[in-house]
Amino acid sequence: MENENKVLACVDQSRFANAITDYATWAAQRMQAPLELLHIIDRHPERSTTKDRSGTIGFNAQERLLNKLCAQDERYTKAMREQGRLFLNCLRERALARGVTSVDIRQRHGELKTTLVEQESQVRLLVLGRRGETTEATHHHLGQNVERIVRALHNPLLSVKAAFQEPKRIMIAFDGSDLTRRGIERVANSPLFQGLPIHVLMSGKTQADAKAQLEWATQTLSSAGFKTTSALIPGVAEEVITHELHNQAIDLLVMGAYTHSPWRNLFLGSKTSEVMRTSSLPILLLR
Repeated sequence: MENENKVLACVDQSRFANAITDYATWAAQRMQAPLELLHIIDRHPERSTTKDRSGTIGFNAQERLLNKLCAQDERYTKAMREQGRLFLNCLRERALARGVTSVDIRQRHGELKTTLVEQESQVRLLVLGRRGETTEATHHHLGQNVERIVRALHNPLLSVKAAFQEPKRIMIAFDGSDLTRRGIERVANSPLFQGLPIHVLMSGKTQADAKAQLEWATQTLSSAGFKTTSALIPGVAEEVITHELHNQAIDLLVMGAYTHSPWRNLFLGSKTSEVMRTSSLPILLLR
């Protein structure tokens, strides 16, 4: 099913798959958008042998060995497809049980970032785990694909780290930049958070027009029907955001993603990555 307004949940066979599916289902229902579950089968080069036997066996033996290895790879690929099909069907039933009317499932071979870039024009919201099956045992590191995927895409991305809890209170990390101003307008015009209270937070370096910027943000949301509160708290942005998430009993954070260049982040660090590492809440990243 090709649809330009779908919610796309990218799932792998890790313990985060259920949470990703649940949040994607919740978003699709609120946005009245079709839901698709996508599973990428990556060809794992580490499965191949590191021994080179080409110089120790004859030509006919080489050909037989090549045929044997091809057959093994074909059996492995077929097994992975079948395992993925059963995995996706279970998640599809989970989403249907939560009330969505239809769920499309898709399985593809390829590399995750490349596949998502190809899909981007058809996606309204991407839902992705902050860690996958290769990094799920860690607690303080992002999955190896997350940052480069976020940087490569332009659509909103809901990043999930823990079991589903229906969002009841939203916080927007606002800094007055063009990106976060567009984020305020996008939230105001989207059905995703309609009816939910929103807390707007400004932190970091003090700006001369900070109060005016914050007033614009709260007024824009209030005019769209949101019950809105706000706070202007100087300090290290990551620390203030983390404190306010707990202090305001927030269920979901909205923030801009990687607003500076990769080179600047290399030397100064990234507020986005730090908040994603330290918080277990779902985070809607805006690009």
